[in-house]
Amino acid sequence: MTYDPRQGKGPAQSGEKLPMKLGINGLGRIGKLTLWHHVARGSFSELVVNIGREVGKGLQDVADYLERDTTYGHLNQFLYGHRGGRVIENLNEEHGTLEVNGIPVSILRKDRNPKDLPWRNLGVRLVVDTTGKFLDPTVLPEDKKGSLQGHLQAGAQKVIASAPFKIKDKALKMPADAVTVVMGINDDHFDPQKHRMISGASCTTTCLAFMVKPLLDYFGADRILTASMVTVHAATGSQEVLDRLPDAKATDLRKNRSILNNIILTSTGAAKALALVIPEMKHIGLIAESVRIPTSTGSLIVLVLTLEDESLQNPIKRELINQIYAKASEGYMKDYLLYSERQNVSSDIVGNPRAAAIIEGTENHTRTAAICIDLAKIPQLKEFGLKSEGGKCIANIPVTQAVVYGWYDNELGSYTNLLGDLTVKIAKTL
Repeated sequence: MTYDPRQGKGPAQSGEKLPMKLGINGLGRIGKLTLWHHVARGSFSELVVNIGREVGKGLQDVADYLERDTTYGHLNQFLYGHRGGRVIENLNEEHGTLEVNGIPVSILRKDRNPKDLPWRNLGVRLVVDTTGKFLDPTVLPEDKKGSLQGHLQAGAQKVIASAPFKIKDKALKMPADAVTVVMGINDDHFDPQKHRMISGASCTTTCLAFMVKPLLDYFGADRILTASMVTVHAATGSQEVLDRLPDAKATDLRKNRSILNNIILTSTGAAKALALVIPEMKHIGLIAESVRIPTSTGSLIVLVLTLEDESLQNPIKRELINQIYAKASEGYMKDYLLYSERQNVSSDIVGNPRAAAIIEGTENHTRTAAICIDLAKIPQLKEFGLKSEGGKCIANIPVTQAVVYGWYDNELGSYTNLLGDLTVKIAKTL
């Protein structure tokens, strides 16, 4: 179960002590919150963070960045509530070291290419790459722009990417030593003897997986006829604060518009990534869209499914859909799925420590109708030995459309916490 720092427990009570170092490459949103997660959890004896460049006037500015967060508040309050005292101490500018909540943290500020990082010399065997820059598992270590494999050449035994894999050369297949994993969904697919590069998918894929899996388990893939989703997603660091000119050959001009003032239509790779963690979705297909809105975190997925029903007299109803999620949240998905019948808004779910998805039961709904089967409209009718009845409806098939709402804290509460669980799971295999 995801460790909850708000329970007032320090690292000694987390129950998972691993005598090893964890490398974190990048200190953006996910990198910073990954550090928060692990200094709260206390599983690793030391953290080694690569920034790859100088920051401000020195190490104190790095500490200030780690200590305060506009979205989640102060680190000491995150760890211990309003009684929390100072948690970043013993800064050593010369050696680039400090302690966070009693855990030694080394800050690297020299190299950006993964192959040049001193993982081997520092004894770092596991790295979480949070830069979002190295997502193609087929790129070789010697690539001048850097690669995920570069971490392995530099001495790491395994590397976790905090985003979906993206293979640029469409002629290439996913390497045998790469796998995409969402904790609580398909983490049993991780083979420590085989996989060296692991993708933790994305925040949207993670939430979507926990929305889809309970329904797949209950109805079966054959009864799900169509599926589509829209994520109403908070802003990310890749978006612009104010309008700016697009780069050369840019095709999507909306990416250069101010996120402070606009609702922006964009794309999501959630459908493709979902098929990697739930293979049944390859046969169903999924339309996935994304809308960015001017909030710092807290997102919503609206999932629409068309289900083959059994009876017009006793159709699938909202109560059944909610019951499926409620039982899953109390049973085999209790560590990561929450079911709510409260009337939530996005800020209510920010920072929730164990929620890959929070199902909004009050808003879920269904509608059942009949589809008329007309033989005259079936292509190549004669090949099946059938005759048209002159446009007559020969059968009414009951079909139910279900709409499900799922909240997720796309930064810390949902994604980073599950990424932390995945990291600890993999660390235990080394």
